[in-house]
Amino acid sequence: MVSYAASAHLTSPPPELTSLGQLRASAHVHRTVKAEIRANLTAKLRSGVTAFPGIIGFDDTVLPEVETSLLAGHDFVLLGERGQGKTRLMRTLVQLLDEWTPVVAGCEINDHPYAPACLRCRRLVREVGDDLPVGWLHRARRYGEKLATPDTSVGDLIGDVDPTKVAEGRTLGDPETVHYGLLPRANRGIFGINELPDLAERIQVALFNVLEERDIQVRGYALRLPLDLLLVASANPEDYTNRGRIITPLKDRFGAEIRTHYPLDIADEAVLVAQEAELVADVPSHLVEVVARFTDELRGSAAVDQRSGVSARFAVAAAEGMAGAALRRGALRQEDNPVARIGDLPAVLVTLQGKVEFEMGEEGRESEVLEHLFRLAVASTYRERLSGVDLAGFTAHFTEGDTVQTGPLVTSHDLLQQLGTVPGLAAVLDGLGVGEDNVSPGQVAAAVEFVLEGLHLTKRLSKDSVDGLTVYGG
Repeated sequence: MVSYAASAHLTSPPPELTSLGQLRASAHVHRTVKAEIRANLTAKLRSGVTAFPGIIGFDDTVLPEVETSLLAGHDFVLLGERGQGKTRLMRTLVQLLDEWTPVVAGCEINDHPYAPACLRCRRLVREVGDDLPVGWLHRARRYGEKLATPDTSVGDLIGDVDPTKVAEGRTLGDPETVHYGLLPRANRGIFGINELPDLAERIQVALFNVLEERDIQVRGYALRLPLDLLLVASANPEDYTNRGRIITPLKDRFGAEIRTHYPLDIADEAVLVAQEAELVADVPSHLVEVVARFTDELRGSAAVDQRSGVSARFAVAAAEGMAGAALRRGALRQEDNPVARIGDLPAVLVTLQGKVEFEMGEEGRESEVLEHLFRLAVASTYRERLSGVDLAGFTAHFTEGDTVQTGPLVTSHDLLQQLGTVPGLAAVLDGLGVGEDNVSPGQVAAAVEFVLEGLHLTKRLSKDSVDGLTVYGG
């Protein structure tokens, strides 16, 4: 089973118990997966430790419903538009399992030594008793996941006859000729199904027994295999009517349907971008806020298809793109420690248009819509960050007709040299969250360009584009 639990690192060695007899002598208690989760989640709630690290913006909405479902022992569906963190949330559930759990050594479906389910393990218990070999499974290996696709088969999920085992001389009626699918192999763990409505309806039917009777059936075999697992699925609301649907009997078998959402606060969106983006150059916090506000504007725009949604991946990619643009400038102009500037974002947005679905009547206006919403985001951040800051020192530079040129390949040194000493710059840096210690020219240039753009948007400076350069004037 593939592990997706990046944060579930090995923190302690497994117990030194290697047989069923030693396990019994240790007073080990067998708990089901849902009982494990219930106990561990209860302990975290009582101690105040977050049970879902890295999940932003769901504290007062989604997470209470998830916690209630887990404590109730329910399988559940996470329902929400793309890029709302459904998969990320599913993968954090593995942290609620015990760090180590005993299994029958060599078992394909991770049977517990006290309660073996497969024929092989039951036979071994009869033959060797307390000498049954025991292994230990880390929780990072107790999470499995499948992206539901139309070509997914019952054999993929449940299992099928293994022709190799038949060729070895076993008869077709022998249950040990079964090759277990993904769900049985996730036994005693958590299994996530992404985009559940994309499963063909006849495949969804195969999940009935797993969710209700907690067993599997393979090609008419007289095989009852009690499964101990938590099943979680994700779905997009539009999938119910467009690409597919979750059939009613299957929805009825899930204990809960939990609706997710995009971050409700700009601050949460900014924290999410800072957490997820892999930045190859410095992107100041005020630019991360611009990206967060811009994404929020897109989600509220009538020109954007809100049924499709605007994924958090859009904001993350925008921040990463700005960092890439800054690194390119640094490489071409031999500038050390390049820093992203507000002028880097418009060019990046061109490459991100494919992440946004526009309404039918907006064909040909996509760039215009993005530019308008970008200006709104910059203006909002400018007012939020620099309201009350005296910017007369900046506007005074332009009273004699002077201009300032900037652009994607204008270095920080060249930009700052055009302005010279600016009264009030320290207050601007403070308002933008740039500390006084070790302030780099790149950070100062990013602050200056942001101020110039803000002054333009508030109609205190003009702005023109000339030969690929942006020229600010009085």
